[in-house]
Amino acid sequence: MILLALVLAVLMLPGFMKLPAELRSKRLKQLAWVAIALILLVLMLSGKLSGLLAIFGVIFAFLVRSMPLILRYAPQLHSIWLRFKAGNPQYGKPGPGPSRQAGMTTTEAFEVLGLNPGATEEEIIQAHRKLISRFHPDRGGSDYLAAQINQAKKTLLGR
Repeated sequence: MILLALVLAVLMLPGFMKLPAELRSKRLKQLAWVAIALILLVLMLSGKLSGLLAIFGVIFAFLVRSMPLILRYAPQLHSIWLRFKAGNPQYGKPGPGPSRQAGMTTTEAFEVLGLNPGATEEEIIQAHRKLISRFHPDRGGSDYLAAQINQAKKTLLGR
């Protein structure tokens, strides 16, 4: 049966390749749904569908148990996804512009630390210490927030 399907696919391939790209994509999607339906039908008739459902159950249980970890890193994953979509898949690469250092402007850095522009070096260090002591991951804080606080300090002090 698989051999018959393979022979039919080889015979139909030249005609399929002559189709426009849009129609070809539509036909491939239809073929994929038909193939999935046939596979499920064969599994059901052979009594093997319960094994497939058990695998899906294990995957679902794994995702549910790992959800807190996924949500903890969601901001970083979202940032990576946005950079990938923007055509800059290299994480951590500085963006364009003279006031940017590793992706944070000085205005953003002042906002993160809760300071006004023109703050002294000592005020920046004190604000950093105060915030990092509250939001450090070892004290139940977020890795993302601690990274933002550290990045703000580096941006403002140029270190």
